Amino acid sequence: MTATVSSERFTDFAAGFPRKLLIDGSWVDAEGATTMPVDNPATGEILASVADASPADGQRALAAAVAAQRSWRRTPPRVRSEILRRAFDLVLSREDDLALLMTLEMGKPLAEARGEVRYAAEFLRWFSEEAVRIDGGYMTAPDGAKRALVLAAPVGPCVLITPWNFPLAMGARKIGPAIAAGCTIVLKPAPQTPLSSLALAAILAEAGLPAGVLNVVTTSRAGEVIEPMLRSGQVRKLSFTGSTNVGKILLAQCGSAVIRTSMELGGNAPFIVFDDADLDIAVDGAMQAKMRNMGEACTGANRFYVHERVAADFSRRLADRMAALRVAPGWEDQAQVGPLIDVVSRDKVDRLVRDAVDRGATVVTGAQVPSGAGYFYPPTVLTGVAAGSEMCGTEIFGPVAAIQTFTDADDVVAMANETPWGLVGYVFTRDLDRAFNVSEDLEVGMVGLNAGIVSDPATPFGGVKESGLGREGGRVGIDEFLEYKLISMPIRR
Repeated sequence: MTATVSSERFTDFAAGFPRKLLIDGSWVDAEGATTMPVDNPATGEILASVADASPADGQRALAAAVAAQRSWRRTPPRVRSEILRRAFDLVLSREDDLALLMTLEMGKPLAEARGEVRYAAEFLRWFSEEAVRIDGGYMTAPDGAKRALVLAAPVGPCVLITPWNFPLAMGARKIGPAIAAGCTIVLKPAPQTPLSSLALAAILAEAGLPAGVLNVVTTSRAGEVIEPMLRSGQVRKLSFTGSTNVGKILLAQCGSAVIRTSMELGGNAPFIVFDDADLDIAVDGAMQAKMRNMGEACTGANRFYVHERVAADFSRRLADRMAALRVAPGWEDQAQVGPLIDVVSRDKVDRLVRDAVDRGATVVTGAQVPSGAGYFYPPTVLTGVAAGSEMCGTEIFGPVAAIQTFTDADDVVAMANETPWGLVGYVFTRDLDRAFNVSEDLEVGMVGLNAGIVSDPATPFGGVKESGLGREGGRVGIDEFLEYKLISMPIRR
């Protein structure tokens, strides 16, 4: 696609995808046929309108999931596996269309969107393989008086809430293990990016997923729709990816009904460059950890700590790379940095930059809101960022690298850990002992060691402290959707 394609053409393209609620296998209007707009963040124009679910719609979706649970849990694992595998093939076969749809509703460049399509598909393939590997155990009790049989069973109906920044991948990362485990689902995607989730649901239906197993409610009134579900006593699992503040509200609601939860919440990732690091590798890692998804990633590097001996060189190299990136609508040829999701997000990033500059930071590149349509912000590098700057304690969620310096390894680890969040950290060094010592000392759920990307469907993803509970992906990802049942039998001889 190029910039010459009209906004009308984009609207027509989006109209080819589902825009209604999916309840019990049927695409239906919301109560009162209410709708909500979906913006194109590169233009600020309305891309499409989708159904805007009411609390009653949410209850209908939950009722469908509850009704389907008994038969779905009895479905053979191989059948569940093959549905996910067919969905994997279908997603890959529609890579271009799904990527463009994501670019239009979320903003990321087409090259990144294609990568996300493949990443999302891998979750479907991974959990198709895990579906047939659910097992339990058998043992004789130590006193010899009984036999113990342990069974793994689906936890039951689930509510899955996904964010806007990786709309296809986060849907697949939650839906895949739930289906594999034998759970039914109500999916509530982010209101900014519902089209990708609806498209994924349509693909799963095409792949043979029975009616009622996956229900999708798009809504602008998340609190009103979700809370009655959680209070109903029928939901057995909530999986949420989003802000820590919203996560805490949901945890409180789940607590009253003792609902199992998985929470992937905010981050404040430290990116530590020691004086012995290979700066070529460190800068490459910084570009990945900072600029993936325009910086709108919970794994995004938020606080750069660079040893004072290499700080000037690292900052210059990083600024040169950042300044060379092409900022443009994601569908344009060779676009590398798209818009932020909305004007609120862009204004927040600009406010954080202004605050840091007011506190003494130096702008090496960027830091100017461009004129024109869309919610663009230029790749920005700041040096001399004061520790008390607001961005040091706030998830930036934008293309801004905030650089501080350090001299002592223990001090930098202490600074890195001085935050309530603990999702991911990045460490760059050629000293093997230091690499493992610092990785072990960082209070995070994941470490990128001489690497700027940590996510992989085959490995567990998640954080500690206020960055969340539980893990997604890897062999442990399906455990979040399973309960273990003991059958104890006396031994009589």
